[in-house]
Amino acid sequence: MKHTERVITGLTIFLFAVAAGPSLATPPDVAREEAELAINLKPDVKIGKDLYRICAVCHTPEGWGTANGYYPQIAGQLPSVVIKQLADIRARNRDNPTMYPFSMPSSLGGAQEMADVAAYVAQLPMTPHNAVGPGRDLDYGAELYKKECAECHGKDGEGDSQEHIPLIHGQHYDYLVRQFRWIQMGKRRNADSKMVKQIRRFSPRDIHVVMDYVSRLRPPEARVAETGWRNPDFPRFDRHSMPPLMRHHPNPQMPPERPTR
Repeated sequence: MKHTERVITGLTIFLFAVAAGPSLATPPDVAREEAELAINLKPDVKIGKDLYRICAVCHTPEGWGTANGYYPQIAGQLPSVVIKQLADIRARNRDNPTMYPFSMPSSLGGAQEMADVAAYVAQLPMTPHNAVGPGRDLDYGAELYKKECAECHGKDGEGDSQEHIPLIHGQHYDYLVRQFRWIQMGKRRNADSKMVKQIRRFSPRDIHVVMDYVSRLRPPEARVAETGWRNPDFPRFDRHSMPPLMRHHPNPQMPPERPTR
């Protein structure tokens, strides 16, 4: 199916869901149905590469995001997780003004294109130098993680494809902290309700030490790029023209606090 045809098809499905109104489908319902459809489709990585061009502007061609945590690393993320988040943003089940325009049918046609771009993102190697926290109280952070987080996110932060639980190893520290806070306060409306309830008792210290520990969990060696790797699919991408917030911070060990997104 050509790109134009895919966009028209996706737009038709999206508008039908909107026209159905709240009495027939809530945002979580719309997101769930589209995500389930996309997850069960056969993806085309080549089309996913073409679709990713618009994503590369913020997430970088490598999918590594920014060390300051303003944009997350998405390289290597589980396809079902990428699909779920896209579907949630499209259906307004997750508030993300930055991403919303790029998730609309005019940019991303529908379930098939979500499957395609998610497959492309999943096969990208992860950064060998994600930003980590200050390194204090890591033993306590490890204890908290094993007690409170490992059951769902996995011993090594590998996530769960079947349950759409994201892999979190190798993620930037500031992004992890910000998202944890938003989940705790209910700002991430699409967060798992059990997690929201479970982490209410976490203190600011708890959040920082456990996310510091998570930021240091390493992906499997085979999934990590060599130092200096650049995505050959985008040889003409001009990194020098990127705004300051979209560049990697020069000291990945101590990324600065940034405005919330």
